[in-house]
Amino acid sequence: MAIENRFNLIDEPWIPIVDVGQVSLRQLFSHAEYRALGGNPVQKIALTKLLLAIAQAAYTPEEDDWTKSGANRMAKECLKYLDQWHDRFYLYGERPFLQMPAIKAAAVQNFGAVLAEVSTGNTTVLIQSQVEKSLTDSDKSLLIIQLMGFGLGGKKTDNSVVLSPGYQGKFNDKGKPSTGKPSASIGFLGFLHNFLQGNSLQETLWLNLFTRKQISDLAKFPQGMGIAPWEQMPAGESCAIAESLKSSLMGRLVPLSRFCLLAENGLHYSEGIAHLAYKEGGIDPSISVDSSAKDPKAIWSDPEKRPWRLLTALLSFFSQTSNKGFDCYQLRLNTKRAIQQMPVIGIWSGGLRVSSNAGEQYVSGSDDFVESIIQLRSGMLGETWFANLQLEMDELEKLSKIVYGATFNYFKSQNMETKDQAALASNLFWQLCERRFQDLVSACDNVEQVRAMRPAFAWFVYKAYDTYCSNDTARQIDSWAKNRPNLSNYLKNPTKEAA
Repeated sequence: MAIENRFNLIDEPWIPIVDVGQVSLRQLFSHAEYRALGGNPVQKIALTKLLLAIAQAAYTPEEDDWTKSGANRMAKECLKYLDQWHDRFYLYGERPFLQMPAIKAAAVQNFGAVLAEVSTGNTTVLIQSQVEKSLTDSDKSLLIIQLMGFGLGGKKTDNSVVLSPGYQGKFNDKGKPSTGKPSASIGFLGFLHNFLQGNSLQETLWLNLFTRKQISDLAKFPQGMGIAPWEQMPAGESCAIAESLKSSLMGRLVPLSRFCLLAENGLHYSEGIAHLAYKEGGIDPSISVDSSAKDPKAIWSDPEKRPWRLLTALLSFFSQTSNKGFDCYQLRLNTKRAIQQMPVIGIWSGGLRVSSNAGEQYVSGSDDFVESIIQLRSGMLGETWFANLQLEMDELEKLSKIVYGATFNYFKSQNMETKDQAALASNLFWQLCERRFQDLVSACDNVEQVRAMRPAFAWFVYKAYDTYCSNDTARQIDSWAKNRPNLSNYLKNPTKEAA
């Protein structure tokens, strides 16, 4: 008996949209006024990658066509494409969307067990959002999309079920089912992902769309754009289709790192396609990696270091002094052309920090979601602006160390615990800086404006120091005065025009 096709992602609302609620794929590409995706940062990344995969499959433009067509043409082509492939977007049926019916032999995991933000087992529940709840079909759709690239490594995957004959990637050296590897889009500690952001969601997708030439020039994807997995799902972990996805752009947008099949109270769950790690050359276009050294380095999500503090690393392509450093294809290839089309562009960065122990990934301690967005005026962007921004960020790093050192010495002189208080003071300094960082970015094309902002950041130093270093008793006053930061050099050395 044929399985009933139901809950089509093209027609049913399931995508969270800011100020709107849930919408369908058809609604998303029909309404140019939708501003941005909702949900947590991981959901935003997973959805953005899926929507870009649909857009690339529907309309990968030539260089000139991208400029001429705009977001409106892209959206129309996506609607045509969705009509053409309508039968491949059912959540349930003979061809369930991005699911593997053959993986039904794998054990069933409950939904909470595969969601990083949900507390299961003996994990302490701290807030209501950590409590496992029953999922609607809309929630399950979003979960499947999320797991394709953001499934956590660990024992929750049932790797005893192998779909490709002879495939050994799911077994350890002893021949037993191995611990599941982290999905391609999260990596060991949780990659920081980056996208351009426009004034609307459709404009955001258009800005991040790669042209045919850009894709062919990317040596990381020898198979080019590739075929969307819903058009042609793999039969197993290492079949010809799976191998093609490993070396194509489509395979990094929708990596199928987990083979899933929805069940009544959970899902059959196993490791899927094992993509190359970033140190082996496997890179999502939206992550930033420095491959210049012998041991490549990635930028990870870090709640202790908000994404805006990494802006100079992410935009290092504006510097003409060096061709080495961190490189994010999504930003480098698309920012300079976006500047020609829009007066203001946004840089969105986000991700999830995770911990790992003996192959098991989890969210614990200070691990958390991170995200930030910085607006850039196109007219100011260039080498001079970037050089000034880099100088000011270097100065803020120095101020942070001054706060740390001054607070450390204040407590040390009183024979009290030092490191924790010094770290708290430094963190407070950065929190205060975040309030004015957008203003700093906007000022870096003008030396006088930057000079005028330095007293504000100096005040943040004193605010952070005074918050943690009391001056009530005579002993405290003496220590406070001796260790209070001296910022005369910072205040008298303004930013200089870059040559």
